[in-house]
Amino acid sequence: MHLLARSTDYAVRALLYMAPKRGEVVSTSDLDRDLKLPRPFMRRILQVLQKQGYLSSVKGHKGGFRLLMAPGKIRLIDLMRAFQGEISLGDCLFKKKVCGCVKTCPLRHEIKDLESVVLGRLSNITISRLMQGAS
Repeated sequence: MHLLARSTDYAVRALLYMAPKRGEVVSTSDLDRDLKLPRPFMRRILQVLQKQGYLSSVKGHKGGFRLLMAPGKIRLIDLMRAFQGEISLGDCLFKKKVCGCVKTCPLRHEIKDLESVVLGRLSNITISRLMQGAS
């Protein structure tokens, strides 16, 4: 099981790169060169970040993307939801088939408790906090 999808990881990397340059336009060429991420994939990620209101795009020769939101307001859990959908650790292994034990399953209750803790921790991780940890 992977908690973070590659798209979420790339989004976090791009935002960490852009955060110290807040207000400046960052070109996709700069992101490609410095982060060494696949350009087509990175473009799609930046477009999602723009649609979600994290970035604005600037067209033209000196175009690129600008960070709109303060790094302290960008939470990892929100990025995960934008790129991965709802986060759930407690889904039954049988996905579509619901067993008769779903309400009483002791393992499911334990996993739901863990999920609550994990989601709480993820809610407290921001781009700003990750920037502090990177130094």
